[in-house]
Amino acid sequence: MAYAASAGNTLAPVAAPGLLALQRALVWLVGASGAIVFIEPSPYEIATLLATVVFFATGVRMRLVFMPPLLLLFLLNVGYTISAVAVMDRPNVANWVATSWYMAVTVVFFAMVVSEDTQARLDMLRRGLIVGAMIAALAGIAGYFNLVPGGRDLLTLYDRARGTFKDPNVLGAFLILPALFVLQSVVSDRLGKSLRSSIAFVIMSLAILLAFSRAAWGGLAMTAAFMLALMVLTSNSQRQRSRIIVMALVAVILAAMLVAVLLSFDSIAQMFKQRASFDQGYDSGRFGRFGRHILGAEMALDLPFGIGPLQFNRYFPEDTHNSYLNAFMSGGWLAGICYPALIFTTVIVGFRYVFVRVPWQKTYHAIFAAFLGTVGESFIIDTDHWRHFWMMLGCMWGMFAAAQRYTTPAERPVAGPAA
Repeated sequence: MAYAASAGNTLAPVAAPGLLALQRALVWLVGASGAIVFIEPSPYEIATLLATVVFFATGVRMRLVFMPPLLLLFLLNVGYTISAVAVMDRPNVANWVATSWYMAVTVVFFAMVVSEDTQARLDMLRRGLIVGAMIAALAGIAGYFNLVPGGRDLLTLYDRARGTFKDPNVLGAFLILPALFVLQSVVSDRLGKSLRSSIAFVIMSLAILLAFSRAAWGGLAMTAAFMLALMVLTSNSQRQRSRIIVMALVAVILAAMLVAVLLSFDSIAQMFKQRASFDQGYDSGRFGRFGRHILGAEMALDLPFGIGPLQFNRYFPEDTHNSYLNAFMSGGWLAGICYPALIFTTVIVGFRYVFVRVPWQKTYHAIFAAFLGTVGESFIIDTDHWRHFWMMLGCMWGMFAAAQRYTTPAERPVAGPAA
C-alpha cells in the first residue's frame, strides 16, 4: 500500500475507496464486538482475528516508536511462559498464558492500525464502542429489572448488572470510555446531537450504577473530570470553554437527580449502601485484599520466577486483585518489572502529548483519561486480561506515532523517526 501526504502534514494510506471503507468498517466491528465477551471465543476475538488478517494482507507498517512496547510485551510474556512451565498441567494455566500472548498481539495490532488514517479509524472505533456499550448497558439494565424472561439469571450476578460480560466489575469498567465519548458530545456538539448523546450517557451511567462497582463509580467521576479539564484547557475560544463548564455542571446535577430517584427503590438503596461502604470484610484483615498485597509483595521478593499464573489463590484465600503484584506472582521478576515499565512509560509519554494539536485531540483525551483510570484501578483489581485495556494501550501508542508528524523535531517527545 502506498502513502501520500494529506492536509495537516499527515500520511494517509492511498488505496481503493472500497478497501479503505472495508478497513474502517472492520475497526468499527472490533469496537462494537468488544462489548460481547460472555462466551468464548467471543465475537471480539473473531472480529479482531478477521481485522488482523485483512490489515496485514492489505498493508500496515511497523514503526520504530513501537519498539519499546513491543520489547516490553515480549519480555512480559516470556516471564509468564517461563513461570508457567512448572504448573502447566494445572487447570486453565495454558489458556491464561495463551491469552496473555494474544493480548500483546492486539496491542501491536491497534498501534499499527491507529498510526495510519488515524482520524477516520479512531472515529470508527469510537462509534463502534458506543454501539457496543449501548448493547451491553441495555442488557445489564434489562437483566437487573427483569425486563426479559430469564434475563436476571443471564444478565446479572450477585444482584448486580453484568450485561454481556461475565463480571459486573468488567461491565462497569468497559462502559467508562464510551461514556466519556458521549459526554464529550453532550458538552460540545450542537443541540440535537447533544440531546441524543445525553440519552446515551444516562443509559451508560445507569448501567454503571447498577453494576455496583465502586471502582467504576469512582473511575467514571474522576476520568470525566480529568477529560473535561483537558477539554477546557485546550479549547479554542472562551465561548467553547464556558459551554463545556456549564454543560458539565448540568450533567452533574442531572446525574445527582438520577441517583436520588434510583435510591428511592429499597433494593437499589440497600445494595448501594452495602457497596458504597469502605468497611468491606474482604478488604480488611491479614488476608484481606490489602493484607494480601503486602504479604504477596514480601513473597515476590524471594521468588525470582514467581509461582506461576493462577496460583496465588493456592496460597491465599483469593486472587491478588492487583495487576502489578500479579505480574510478579505470575511471571517472576522479569514480568514484574516489565509490566509496570510498559504501563507507566505509556502514561508518561501520554502526558507529553496532551497539548499537541492534532485533529483527533478530543478522542485522545477520552482514551487517555479512561486508560489512566484503568491504570489506577489495576492497583485494586486484576485487569490483566481486560480486552479494552489492551485496546486502549495499543491506541495510545498508535496516536503517539501519528502525533509525531504534528510536532517539530525539537519538540518531538518520542525518539526516532517512523520506520
